[in-house]
Amino acid sequence: MSTLIERSTRGLIETVLALLFLLILLWDLYLVLSVFLGVFTYAIIFSVSLASLFERLSKLLRGRRKLAAFVYALILILIMALPFIYIISALSEHAGVVVKWVAEAKVNGVPALPDWIAALPFVGEKIGTFWEEVRTDPTRAIMMYESTLTAMMMRMASGGAGIVWAAIEFIVGIIVSAMFLVNRDTILPPLYKTMKSIVGFNDGPALVNATGRAVKGVAVGVMGTAFIAALLAWIGFKIAGISFAVGLAAITFFLVVIQVGPLLVWLPVAIWLATHGHTGAAIFITIWGIVVLMGVDNILKPILIARSGKLPVLVLFLGVIGGLVAWGFTGMFKGAIILAVFYTIFWSWHDQQRDIELPAEQIKPAV
Repeated sequence: MSTLIERSTRGLIETVLALLFLLILLWDLYLVLSVFLGVFTYAIIFSVSLASLFERLSKLLRGRRKLAAFVYALILILIMALPFIYIISALSEHAGVVVKWVAEAKVNGVPALPDWIAALPFVGEKIGTFWEEVRTDPTRAIMMYESTLTAMMMRMASGGAGIVWAAIEFIVGIIVSAMFLVNRDTILPPLYKTMKSIVGFNDGPALVNATGRAVKGVAVGVMGTAFIAALLAWIGFKIAGISFAVGLAAITFFLVVIQVGPLLVWLPVAIWLATHGHTGAAIFITIWGIVVLMGVDNILKPILIARSGKLPVLVLFLGVIGGLVAWGFTGMFKGAIILAVFYTIFWSWHDQQRDIELPAEQIKPAV
């Protein structure tokens, strides 16, 4: 009897030690791979969202998947590089203007603030007050706002570093996604087999497919809608003659991504144009915002999500907003994936419970 107890105790201790060793190994594995989580996130997003286009490209190249992967990666990197090239060229151009302005200010003094900046809603008055203080006594104004200016410079530096790091993650993610697509037939079967072993023969593939639908729904539905809305916003603001159309288009993209919509962009612009005597431009922006921008956000987005994601819009909405708040940009996809997997598990469990329930007429009351 004592020997049996000793063997069971020894077996329990060995099991606990094995589990502890496995947990330590998994934690160390997470620490090693956590640096590349952003890269893998972008790689999964690109490979899932563009899998069908990659297969078409592979067929056009007569089944040469490695060549298709090279062309695919090259095209995506070029598309991604264009905005950065534009930003760098714009910054270099503005840097030259700033240097010239500083040289003239040293000789002639700080010029008056342009009227359109002072007339900006909400911030125009504060900017005008600060500018007048700079013109009156530059040294005193700089000393008063030194902490604020330092914080702004630090944020700009950290933001620039973040943009550079995001660009690197994008590029590496594109390359990794090309590898995923080339080796698709060797990656998916083990993944399906693993999920079948973990959650069951029927639920495993369903969870993998739900994850893919969530990624595709966010990428095509949410991001695609935001990109189209930003492009159309830029066109409308450019036609109206607004000089900062690019900035307003970027704000439109962000607000559409976080599911707020473009109303908070075009409506203040229309009001500002109307109050400054640009009645025709204000009417045009109002019509463009209601018909084009709101139409894209309210009509095109549900269609794209329904065709690509095949998930309820509410599930993706909650996942996008919650993930964005919790983890930032890539959190939109993480949050959507988590809710999509939970949604699939819940309805799978619900269907199983419904199947094992007896019909009401078969339930006999207890005697």
